[in-house]
Amino acid sequence: QVQLVESGGGLVQAGGSLRLSCAASGRTFSSYAMGWFRQAPGKEREFVAAITWSGGRTYYADSVKDRFTISRDNAKNTVYLQMNSLKPEDTAVYYCARKPVFSMNWGSPYQYDYWGQGTQVTVSS
Repeated sequence: QVQLVESGGGLVQAGGSLRLSCAASGRTFSSYAMGWFRQAPGKEREFVAAITWSGGRTYYADSVKDRFTISRDNAKNTVYLQMNSLKPEDTAVYYCARKPVFSMNWGSPYQYDYWGQGTQVTVSS
């Protein structure tokens, strides 16, 4: 059984930064691509960023490109999301997820199998 636990969320002013972490259980973490999604109240879950198993390639939603950075440390079974220049529209619950199947469809939540419980990020104006 795989468990993903997010942390690092909180309340921040617009223009500020937060770093989210997602710690994974299991010995096969380094074999899988990982992604971050977010969901605001009343909205569908949307793709934020993803990273390949080696960390060699990353993918971002246009709305966060050049502001957010996804990274991973396979020795620590952890994936990170560094969020800079935060905006009120970034307010959401942020989830990390595991992508078990190789495909170029990084943005669909149906491509991911295990999910964390989420961490709240609130950006005040």
